[in-house]
Amino acid sequence: MSSIYAFVGRSIALLMLVLQGACAELPKHVERPVSTAIASPSGTALEALVQQRRKADRARFESGFLLLGGPPAAYGSRLALIQGAQKTLDLQYYAIHADASTARLLRGIRSAAERGVRVRILLDDFHSTGKDALVLGLAFVPNIEMRLFNPLAGKRDSSLARMVNSIGDVSRIQQRMHNKLFLADNVLGVTGGRNLGDAYFGNALNGNFIDLDILAAGPIVRDLSRSFDSYWNNERAYPVQSLIKREELQAIRARAERELTEETATSTENTAPAPAPTLPATPNGEQKPGAAPTPAQLARAWDEKPLDLGTARFVWAPAVMLADQPEKIPAERGADKAPGLVVSQPGDAAGSSRRAASLQASSDVAAGSETVVEGLLQLIGQARSDLLIISPYFVPGPDMKQAFAAAKQRGVRIRVLTNSLASNDAPVAHVGYARHREDLLRIGVELYELRSEQATVGNAFGSSGSGGPGASRSMLHSKVLVMDGQLLVVGSMNLDLRSQLQNTEIALLVRSGELSRAASAQIERGMREGSWRVELDKDKRSVVWHAPEGSGLKDTSTEPDASLTLRLLLKLFGPLAPDALL
Repeated sequence: MSSIYAFVGRSIALLMLVLQGACAELPKHVERPVSTAIASPSGTALEALVQQRRKADRARFESGFLLLGGPPAAYGSRLALIQGAQKTLDLQYYAIHADASTARLLRGIRSAAERGVRVRILLDDFHSTGKDALVLGLAFVPNIEMRLFNPLAGKRDSSLARMVNSIGDVSRIQQRMHNKLFLADNVLGVTGGRNLGDAYFGNALNGNFIDLDILAAGPIVRDLSRSFDSYWNNERAYPVQSLIKREELQAIRARAERELTEETATSTENTAPAPAPTLPATPNGEQKPGAAPTPAQLARAWDEKPLDLGTARFVWAPAVMLADQPEKIPAERGADKAPGLVVSQPGDAAGSSRRAASLQASSDVAAGSETVVEGLLQLIGQARSDLLIISPYFVPGPDMKQAFAAAKQRGVRIRVLTNSLASNDAPVAHVGYARHREDLLRIGVELYELRSEQATVGNAFGSSGSGGPGASRSMLHSKVLVMDGQLLVVGSMNLDLRSQLQNTEIALLVRSGELSRAASAQIERGMREGSWRVELDKDKRSVVWHAPEGSGLKDTSTEPDASLTLRLLLKLFGPLAPDALL
């Protein structure tokens, strides 16, 4: 009976919490002091390093790039930017999770602020609840400003309460800032698909994302900074202090510590005690006494070191940025969207070269579009021989399928790598892809689906974690396009209707055969050794999955590695989910 009373008590408490949250509203007349990136990075150590590298490489172009295919390089690049920054650090992310990987980055950011670096952090509000709300404590650290984009009203200890409170504005809930930027001194920056958290750096216990970033150096970073500023100073960006107080964060932390203690006690029952998990610091910088590293932290300690920017091999090439304007997410309910794609210009001293001129032509084509994804569709219309695409969430709308069909008619080979049902961290999103799969195959698109349950898939793709806990489950998260072996696109966008119509996105277009070949080699190896090749059967009526090369697996006619229960649930409820919401 006591368990029944406890259940009823929790239910009543949750209902009261929901009702309280339903009365909440976003604050009005919020002060948002305008700030911008430093006008020039001259005089900083990072700027001197970039100029030194460019001179040593005798580069013809002013901007340099480095692909960050694996967790050591991706994590190390961010540590290097934190340690090297002397004036500014600007971070823009869809999600920052309160876990071991992020904790070290946040400690470094606090140290940078203490030595006088101005830090601005812009975070989409959707995931900043529960334990993850603890990262908002940075807003209370001197020299650090933090804003939340498109926030939801209500207390942050309950995602349900906030969702119920905003139920009358579902369209706004669906619109998220999906951009990812990590910028130092307006001269070096990382963009791509990764959020900040264990699963993005090969450090999670239950599964890790295969992702790809690109480190940019030189004038192109100023374009990225201008995009950041446009979001930072937008009326949808709310200072954290206007939405949450120190006392609320302390209460969330206390509850999270209790839950972690209970989870640890349950998981170690009848076994030797496990190390105590850690949590990010409170706004006052206090850590839980006696906290010890988790097994994942110990497994990853070997590669948690800054990337050596002095020896990193940059490829110098012309590039442009595509970025959705923040107005793609309207400020008021029912307001008209005014997307307007921002397309930077090559602006390179060697802009008269053939590569720069070709990139200029590409940017001119994209400039006629309203969003990043629509700009990429325009570029697909310029493909002449080959398109190699990674999109973890791949839900093609009518215009996307039309673009593929037109490209095939021109003789373009199109290969797409996406998640399988088993590797998709949001299985319902697979429904939108699966309902178009046969049409895509009939058009002539070559489809590959990542195999999840394979310990070596990360190695095959060049993006593995440590090989420790969780390495057997891989989930694709990279967003990449290689066109005609010459144009490389790395960004935050998926080729789906959510990225096209609702989320804001950002992408870098780099005209470089060398970078395109490097990215293609990784993708093709991942397709060959770590993915199911999807085809129609000989009667062209149903789908067949061909096993990865060297896997020893057999071909199959059902969604591989997925349970019967999951397949049935998606088949039952999938038709109820429209493509635009997946």
